[in-house]
Amino acid sequence: MSHSALRVVHDSGTTVDLTAAERAAGEFLSALGVGLDDEHLRATPGRMARAYAELFTPRPFDLTTFPNDEGYDELVLARRIPLRSVCEHHLLPFVGVAHVGYLPGDRILGLSKLARIVEHFSCRPQVQERLTKQIADWLATNLSPKGVGVVIEAEHTCMTLRGVQAVGTTTVTSTMLGTLRDDARSRQEFFSLTGIAP
Repeated sequence: MSHSALRVVHDSGTTVDLTAAERAAGEFLSALGVGLDDEHLRATPGRMARAYAELFTPRPFDLTTFPNDEGYDELVLARRIPLRSVCEHHLLPFVGVAHVGYLPGDRILGLSKLARIVEHFSCRPQVQERLTKQIADWLATNLSPKGVGVVIEAEHTCMTLRGVQAVGTTTVTSTMLGTLRDDARSRQEFFSLTGIAP
């Protein structure tokens, strides 16, 4: 069976300067009154810089697709893909799961790539609404399926740990494209399989 692969690399147009990030993190913490002389905190600016660099840098991967030789035309769905990102408004994490599915066209996707695509768009400052749409649009463009569905359920620490402090609150967003948007039965099947009522 032949396959094709598209190399996917995040290009933010800038390079990571860990030295500058560490210096800025130290200044940031000092400005908030956090003393860095204590042995436990002395290395915190460096750890902080490396942690955010990791959060903002997705791993490159190959988007591997295969011919849909059998003409499979039912839903392919990966449920509960772990997701972590950072709210672009407060730079606090939000974590949850993504349900990503598609109705195959001429090609099918290596299943692990659904998780890779979620990671690819999550590793940057984000809002959940945009993240949901970016994943769906990217799959539609690069796979040309008959339909795409993406649902994200996430807890935002900018909402649960600060401000309103609504602990336990989750936010649900969805994007449906193609048949999954236009056909009520296909849409219902998608939501039913994800365990979310439409």
